[in-house]
Amino acid sequence: MLNIALPKGRLGEKAYRLFENAGFPCPEILENNRKLIFENEENAVCYFWAKPSDVAIYVERGAADIGVTGKDILLEYEPDVYELLDLKMGKCKMAVAAKADFRDKPTKTLRVATKFSHIAGDYYAAKGRDIDIIHLNGSIEIAPVIDLSDVIVDIVETGTTLKENNLVVFEDIVDISARVIANKSSFKFKNRQIEKLISQLSKQLEE
Repeated sequence: MLNIALPKGRLGEKAYRLFENAGFPCPEILENNRKLIFENEENAVCYFWAKPSDVAIYVERGAADIGVTGKDILLEYEPDVYELLDLKMGKCKMAVAAKADFRDKPTKTLRVATKFSHIAGDYYAAKGRDIDIIHLNGSIEIAPVIDLSDVIVDIVETGTTLKENNLVVFEDIVDISARVIANKSSFKFKNRQIEKLISQLSKQLEE
């Protein structure tokens, strides 16, 4: 049985369609119910829904053999997993944003509000910039508006939320998209199944 963790929501549903077309269907997952785990013994596959930020934990610890998670999660938490494939979906970017009239003063410590402390720290360390990270869990955009921070580091998809809060993107850090990851032990012991899945997914993405 190949255990696959999918992120709850639209991204997970889109990813499931790819897996289904790759020869790993489990029709029960599309039924309107509150179940979280779905098995198809005939196809030797078991899917379960997980909070997007938890998928990598399930895979790293072996509760799932395969999972779909965002590149942002992989960069922020650095789970000990194999990254096998870019699904080219859920595309967005990690960026630095601030009020339009913001001007950086290199002699002053830069106050950075973010959910992604590791990514922000690495980015500014590479620039040799002295920063003070303010870790927040929600409504990052408000931080510069109320002068809690100078800038924010966050995921930007359409830019609408930034615009509505009078913020603009100053720097792009990295492109983000959904990735297929694998547990290292599973990749060794279930290699034939996993390689078949990745091969079929790759063919779909090329079409």
